[in-house]
Amino acid sequence: MKQYTPLAAIASIIPLVHGHGFVSSPTARMPGDAMASACGQQVKINQESDNYGNIQGELQVANGQSDYKAAACDIWLCKGYKFADNKDNVYSYKAGETVDFTVDIRAPHTGVANVSVVDTASNSVIGSPLISWSVYASTATGVTKDETDFSVTIPEDLGDQCTTAGDCVLQWYWYAESIDQTYESCVDFTVGGSGSSSSSSSNSGSSSSSSGSSSSSSAAAEVTSSSSSAAPVSYATTTFATQARVSAEPSVQVQTQTPSSVEATASSAASNVPLPTGNAQEMVDWISAIFKYLVSSN
Repeated sequence: MKQYTPLAAIASIIPLVHGHGFVSSPTARMPGDAMASACGQQVKINQESDNYGNIQGELQVANGQSDYKAAACDIWLCKGYKFADNKDNVYSYKAGETVDFTVDIRAPHTGVANVSVVDTASNSVIGSPLISWSVYASTATGVTKDETDFSVTIPEDLGDQCTTAGDCVLQWYWYAESIDQTYESCVDFTVGGSGSSSSSSSNSGSSSSSSGSSSSSSAAAEVTSSSSSAAPVSYATTTFATQARVSAEPSVQVQTQTPSSVEATASSAASNVPLPTGNAQEMVDWISAIFKYLVSSN
């Protein structure tokens, strides 16, 4: 086993600080010109350099930027990544098809997570989460295989809600409660519909998706019925879902349904992606988990 000096270990951690999680398969939305037009050039540049980063970090970059348009950016939906930049990467699935996911997590932060079908027009979950975790990427245990390699099943009862490209995404959502950071990746797809361009769908896997155990959180997310004619209903998911909207005002407090709010205020450090935040014990736990990972992998 290799021996790590403190300096070498810290040097190994540095690349992990900026971004912590993103879906590597299926191919997820990426930043582009449409995002820049809505969210601002600096936010786009930030995400092009580090698409693993969190929404709270994006908001710090956006603070004070005159070209950041909160309503148009809709940053709590797919981190502001736009369908217009990803029209050539739309998956065509069949109802009941199994879709394999691979998530790359570069540093653990204890939280909750799920993958859901999201209606992009309202940023609301259709039906129930396809898979969920009440404890995810724990600093106590490290990231487990079932958190990074898993399958979900396309619902049978979507009706005509996801027939047009851009209307729906499979959204991986991770809220790292221990450091109040939110990570999202979105996969554009259709079910028996039409799109500008379609890539081949994921290979079917042998394992099926399942719901995680009940979360200790009481947070609720707006969830729409699978019937396109049904009105939205309130649904208490097993984890946090996706519903967290931004006001149309350019410089306002950002409302979320996570345990705390993120206030968009100008700062001299607005253009920098923040280091992980939290109390001293949380930081010690995080660093300890990284050291354990470095030692166990060598």
